[in-house]
Amino acid sequence: MPVCEICCEELPSETEMRTHLLLSHMENVMACPFCSLSGVSYDELSFHINAAHIEKDCKDMNVTVIDSEQKNSPPASGHPSPFQANGMAMPITGTTLSQETSTSLKSSPPAAARANGVIKLVRTTQTASTNSRREREDGHQKSKQKRISSPIKEGCFPCPMCSLVFNDCFMLQEHVELHLQDQDMTEGASPDVGTLTEASSTSNGRSGVLRYECPMCSLSCSSSTSLQEHVELHLEYGSASATGHSPGDLTLARKLQEEEEQKWREAEGRREAENFKKLQKQFGLDNSGGYCKQMERNMERAVSRGQMVPAEFHRKRVEMLESLASGMDDGRSKTSGLMEALYRYYQRNASDFTRVWLCAETDHYSSSEGDKGWGCGYRNFQMLLSSLHRMEQYSLLPVSVPSIPRVQAMIEEAWAQGADPQGASQFKHRLQGTRAWIGATEIYAVLTSFSVKSRIVDFHKPTGPGDTHLRMFEWVKQYFSRSASRSARLPPKVVQTTLPPIYLQHQGHSRSIVGVEQKGNGNLSLLLFDPGFAPGEMRRLLSQDTVATMVRRMRKLPGGLKHRQYQVVAAEGVLTPEEKRSCILNSRTLCAEKIP
Repeated sequence: MPVCEICCEELPSETEMRTHLLLSHMENVMACPFCSLSGVSYDELSFHINAAHIEKDCKDMNVTVIDSEQKNSPPASGHPSPFQANGMAMPITGTTLSQETSTSLKSSPPAAARANGVIKLVRTTQTASTNSRREREDGHQKSKQKRISSPIKEGCFPCPMCSLVFNDCFMLQEHVELHLQDQDMTEGASPDVGTLTEASSTSNGRSGVLRYECPMCSLSCSSSTSLQEHVELHLEYGSASATGHSPGDLTLARKLQEEEEQKWREAEGRREAENFKKLQKQFGLDNSGGYCKQMERNMERAVSRGQMVPAEFHRKRVEMLESLASGMDDGRSKTSGLMEALYRYYQRNASDFTRVWLCAETDHYSSSEGDKGWGCGYRNFQMLLSSLHRMEQYSLLPVSVPSIPRVQAMIEEAWAQGADPQGASQFKHRLQGTRAWIGATEIYAVLTSFSVKSRIVDFHKPTGPGDTHLRMFEWVKQYFSRSASRSARLPPKVVQTTLPPIYLQHQGHSRSIVGVEQKGNGNLSLLLFDPGFAPGEMRRLLSQDTVATMVRRMRKLPGGLKHRQYQVVAAEGVLTPEEKRSCILNSRTLCAEKIP
């Protein structure tokens, strides 16, 4: 019956013997009996033992090369050696090996059987009969070691931790890993790989930290694992050089990578510049011309489309130039008599409301072809001025409502007086000839320059359910109702106050608050003049047949004003010269009144 030469098990047939060898021995994991290396083939294990443990091998064992015809012969005793694997026997030498070590050498791949010779390890006996064999074996080992250590043309890989030289980078990697594994097993003693040092006190004051120094570049690592990964990087770099990638190739690769990164940075810079130009164009800071140029372009476009005859184009252009020269608005976008019409409407149709407060008489100014898309702030300022002109206390204001280019010049003059220097720096102290948007701080600055006492109130976050601003509605009600409550003991249901409208600013647009309504349940709604309403739409307030429809468009409930932040500017009187200087001085760090 066939007998397994590895485990001495008897099998009934050759077929079962091959199955036994495959399942019991050839699929097992090979492991080194001298260290923790495992998971390698038989040839790799043989090479590893002769390369890494040659000193131990020579001390305790006698190495004999036998022919392939002898590798399947049983020992002289007739029984297989307990550590024989396809011709390689490893008897116990001096000390008893563990069971795990003895079973780790049971299997070997079929390639081992076809080798020219195998290595047999036998018990060492110091007798004269074995001296000649020992000398022959030592000569074989020296020639084998010399062959391993000698560099060849294909490439040589010296071990950074000992004197061995390999012709295969993968074998060198396994060899270095062996050194590192031995170091982990003997931690606390002198390690073989790197230098274990105790770091001196560092900049953060810590000391006593164990560091592992790389033997190739003297880099200190915090653990043996990180040191192993670092050394593997060195080996990969060396293998790339040995396989035909010269340092010049690596330099070229780095140069190409740097060029790619440079191109990416340049593309990113161009993209940021384009986005910045888009923002400048959106906010009218792209030097594409102001009110005059936009008006001319729109009229030329209308002529090219057949919407305007050339004679009308020249007439309107002359009127525009005359208006710009005088500094006064031409009045073509103005609609007057609206507040009186609203007062009459609520006198007749106020059954749904318990109280209605309206501001003083105010003209509506619509956006025109010259400022469409960016002039809402200027138009709301014109509405506010149209109301202040009707009040005697504001005598320092211009006699007539200025045009948009003139309003831009007035804001620049306010900046020149020292008002809002931070806002002026954002516009580079220039508004004329641009389509720059303005907001609450610019309105405050120009009002202060004309000695008008004003305040900015910032409703910086919602205060009601559904992201509504109920506190802002309450504030507007208090603004309009305080003068009416002082004038009569029992104020009427509909009150037209002597207060100017309120400038209302939010992201991307601004409007004017001209009134507030209150229902029986206490709910409030605001009445807004929007510069986006054309003059023809606003004139619908003057007709009894269409006023109700237009009032519904002007009415805004809390759910209709749901921007994240709102700012209001309210005019509240006249400043003395001392108060004006103080307001200009304080505007250097302009702070709005925040609610809540």
